[in-house]
Amino acid sequence: MAFENMAAFGTSLDGADPRAADWGLCKAAYEKDSCGFGLIASLDDRASHWVLQTAVSSLNRLTHRGAIAADGKTGDGCGLLIKQPTAFLRAVAAEAGLTLAPMFAAGLVFLNRDAAKAAEARKILTEQLQLEKLQVAGFRALPTDPSACGSEALKTLPVIEQVFVNAGGDIDEAGFNRKLFLARRRCEKKLQAQDPVFYVPSLSASTIVYKGMVMPQFLVQFYPDLKDPRMESSVVVFHQRFSTNTLPQWRLAHPYRYLAHNGEINTVQGNRSWAVARGPLFRSPMLPDLSDILPLVSLTGSDSQSLDNMLEVLLAGGLDPMHAMRMLIPPAWQSVDMIDPDLKAFYEYYATHMEPWDGPAGIVLTDGRYACCTLDRNGLRPARWVITKNRHITIASEAGVWDYAPPGASMIS
Repeated sequence: MAFENMAAFGTSLDGADPRAADWGLCKAAYEKDSCGFGLIASLDDRASHWVLQTAVSSLNRLTHRGAIAADGKTGDGCGLLIKQPTAFLRAVAAEAGLTLAPMFAAGLVFLNRDAAKAAEARKILTEQLQLEKLQVAGFRALPTDPSACGSEALKTLPVIEQVFVNAGGDIDEAGFNRKLFLARRRCEKKLQAQDPVFYVPSLSASTIVYKGMVMPQFLVQFYPDLKDPRMESSVVVFHQRFSTNTLPQWRLAHPYRYLAHNGEINTVQGNRSWAVARGPLFRSPMLPDLSDILPLVSLTGSDSQSLDNMLEVLLAGGLDPMHAMRMLIPPAWQSVDMIDPDLKAFYEYYATHMEPWDGPAGIVLTDGRYACCTLDRNGLRPARWVITKNRHITIASEAGVWDYAPPGASMIS
């Protein structure tokens, strides 16, 4: 456990619990933990509330993967990344008096409790979206229950709203998400110095995030949307955070806009430095000018946040998630003799463009089209996966999060 966590969660400077004893060969000082993650997806892309309920119940069984503050209710953070529940979002938008276009985006926004700063953030976000020729349908005050939060979480609880954005003109979903990305990033840069509370956990036509500094068993209580039977999805990523290099914050709860991870990126400082150095050189026909959104990755957040930022840029530039992740976290292929020559050429080519984001970190992600899982470069963060007879795939950082019969279970390796 890193030093930053120790004051908040009462551990000693060497990372061990000062109250713990040693048992035989087990030395408490060497015990470490890491986040819990997983996803569930319908192989036939059939949305259901059952998928969401299963993700929530699985997340509840990962509580031991995160630290808990002395108040007993404030956690490191947990959350869900959900393929857009279109029908539900249209219904709640109509109830809020908002009119949505055939193609729309929705996202969560963390706003300052200072009303003036919150109003300014809404104004700047709206302006940046309009510069991309998108129309803001409006903001919905997201129903929340603060009693689900511990006293520590309440100290930094932001105002949480849902923004709805209509696509304008003849545009596809990928192009729409690209415009949302550029507008959001410019807004973040404008507000960075004056309003550190402002944060957009997600703003997409494909997915939506619900997350916060609550314990898994209180997530549905905090966000009543999650227990509404109208909310149906075919893919859900879930995560329980155990912070190792940053203090717990609302914005640093997982999942991020595309991924959740288990472990840590040990090379993150070098990865960030290279992202800053290469940022002005990045080019894509879909992103011809990135100068006004540099730097491309967070330099102060968590390692996984920076990795998510880099993945977002690659996806916005036109890559699919599998291609992008094999650039970011390639296996340790250099010493493997029995590797396909074409695959080796792929890794050699991209090694000149992107250094690996290295470290024991398993990844689960979705962009709304694909649901993916990848291990770290050396397979140090394994995961269990199951495909059920009703054609759902479930992946988690450990066995026991689902009540499925053992036959069919296998280790990812």
